This record gives sequence, C-alpha cells and structure tokens, in this order.
Amino acid sequence: MRILVLNADYPRFLSWMYRRQPGLGSAGYADQMVARNNSLFGVADFYSRNFAALGHSAAEIHVNNAWLQTAWAREHGMAVKAAGPETTSGSTSMPAWLQRAVTPLKPMLRPLARKVGLSPRLDAQAEAILLAQIEDFTPDVVLNQDTFHVDPRLMRRIKAIGNPILIGQIGIAPSRGVDWSVYDLMMSQLSATVDFFRRLGVRAEVNHLAFEPAILDALPPAPAVDIEVSFVGTVSPDHQQRIALLEAVAERYDLKLFGNPPRTLPASSPLHRCFQGEVWGADMYQALRRSKITLNSHIDMAGREAGNMRLFEATGVGAFLLTDFKDNLHTLFAPDREVAVWRSVDDCLEVIGRVLDDAKGRAATAAAGQARTMAQHTYRHRAAEILGFVETLRPSR
Repeated sequence: MRILVLNADYPRFLSWMYRRQPGLGSAGYADQMVARNNSLFGVADFYSRNFAALGHSAAEIHVNNAWLQTAWAREHGMAVKAAGPETTSGSTSMPAWLQRAVTPLKPMLRPLARKVGLSPRLDAQAEAILLAQIEDFTPDVVLNQDTFHVDPRLMRRIKAIGNPILIGQIGIAPSRGVDWSVYDLMMSQLSATVDFFRRLGVRAEVNHLAFEPAILDALPPAPAVDIEVSFVGTVSPDHQQRIALLEAVAERYDLKLFGNPPRTLPASSPLHRCFQGEVWGADMYQALRRSKITLNSHIDMAGREAGNMRLFEATGVGAFLLTDFKDNLHTLFAPDREVAVWRSVDDCLEVIGRVLDDAKGRAATAAAGQARTMAQHTYRHRAAEILGFVETLRPSR
C-alpha cells in the first residue's frame, strides 16, 4: 500500500528550526525534509519509516511548513509565492481572563472560530500544493494527524482524488457541530474521544502515542544529571491542574520548566522564576535525561485517562517519570514499578521528597519503564496496529 501521513508543526518550532539553520528555507525539498526529521521534534518521520519497514511505501507531509511545501511546488513546476513566517492564530490576542473563560467551551466554539479566522487553517496556496501532492503520490491511505489545518472540507477534496482510505488521529476533545463522516476511521488515545465519534456513527478505535527507538541512536551522549525536578511542556489555560501542581512543586523544590509562560499566568506565580525557555526535539530529550525526576500532568480534558506523549518520550529515553495516576494507567505502565505516580498535589510533593536521594530506586524504575516502552509502545507497534485497522476497512470499500 501507499500511505501518506499529514501533520502540522508549531509555528514557534518552525521559526526556531529555520533561524538556527540559515539558508535552509531556500534549500531543496529533500534537504529541508532531512533537516526536519533530524530535529527529532514531534513524530518526525516515525510513522512513515515504520510503515516502510513493514513493507509499504510511505511519506510524510508537513502541511503548514511553507518553506518545505513551496520547495516541493517549485520542483514540480507550480508557480507559487515565496514562503514567509506563518501568521499565528488570533486567539493569543484575547485578554487573559477571556482565554481562561472560554477554555471549557473550545470544542463548541471551534467551528465559529474557524469561520472568523481565529483557528489554524491552510491558505489557498497551501491547499493547492497539498492537493497536488496527493495527486502525485496517489495514496491508498491518508493518515491525517492535524484535523485543524486539514479540516473535513479539505479531506473531502482529498477523498475525491483516487478515493483513498481516510484515517484521522486526534488527541483532544473534537470540535462539535462538524460533519466527520468523510473519514473511514478516527483514532485517539482517549476512549472518551473514540466514544464521541462512535456516537456520531463514525468508526473509531483507540490507538496510543509512542516512542521511536532510533531516537536513542540519534541523540548526543547522555548529559550529566544536573536537574532536580523538571517539567517539559505547555502551561496554558487548558492546564489548570498542571499549573496548580507545578506551583506547589516550585514552592518546595528546584523546579526547571522548559517552555514559555502564558500571558494568563499571574505575576505572583512562583513559576515565573522556573522557566528555562522552550526546547525542541533533541534538546527536549536531553532535558529529560538531565533530570533526576521529570513530571507529567495530563491536560485537563483528559479526565481520568492517561495517554499523552510525555509518557512515552520520558520513559523511552530512560528518564524517571512521576506521572498523575489515571484509571487506565495500568494498561500502559505498571504504577510504582515502571513509572512513579502521584494522586494529589500533596502526594506528588511527598514522592519527590522520598525519591530525590534514592538514585538506585529511580534508576530501577526508569529502566523498567524504558523496557516496557520498547516492548509495547514503539511506533512499529502503532504502525502495525493501524495496518490491522486498514485491513478490516478494505473489504468494505
């Protein structure tokens, strides 16, 4: 089969990547793709390389990377405008109090936000390039991992080009009031999201995130463990439980936060002194490896379910992970054996205090967590699972 994976990158990551490699934006498509994959950010080429290893032809498209996409277009004879910095979503201009107020309503508000230009979307040129790539690659399967930039309207145009099997992957609460019927299958690491699609009559299955073992070969040597407690990730109005936890940790321990403070964070928050700036790809993995303890706290909308990327990134590189307890965590990792767990803020503080000086215990947990990830949670496992879903879809076509 021919499998095409669609994804989008954070504009801040794109700015960082092209800023640190002058001239990359004028390089050819293949050279830019190599640089993008070598960054190790996000899922890079982890899905396509594992589909290929399982005997299929596969490729990735980063739909909102204007430099990369216009390079492809020029090489294929398309007349296109030069690439420039992507305009960020207008939602960041809202007052802090309004950002906090609308957070619970986001699934209902997204369709309206899209109509008035406050939601990420591709411009006409980017859509034309993507559709030309679909025609050129002639995929049997399209796996869309960014349902914002590539919305159902655009997926219907893709469906009209050779009628490929369409699979969507989404890890947050889906937008309400949207017709998702164009998809043959929706996947999520959250069973609540899977149930949402099934109620709409759309086939849906649980498919978790993962770790790519090749990352370990690509990283520099393991750094010195010089960070007491770390958190690597986003702090936003969508993460109120996370903020409460991190503020409590910051009051008692030397917390290093790798990310940027949101505009909604009060000036009095102890987190302001903890921020170390953003780290991407290889630098992010090295920050995890530098940490005696690295924390995990799921986004608020995850509810009682575990499954975010940090679970697999941290364990995959052999870091000691202290994560929030969730009802399904035992299906992924053995609590208190492969990952440490906290059940309340006070519990988290107590666990940190207990394990900080127990280097042997931390090492045993980290090694067990890494072994579990390598045994069950790699992109090879996920790719094989997706191919199994596809086989059940093909007879019904």
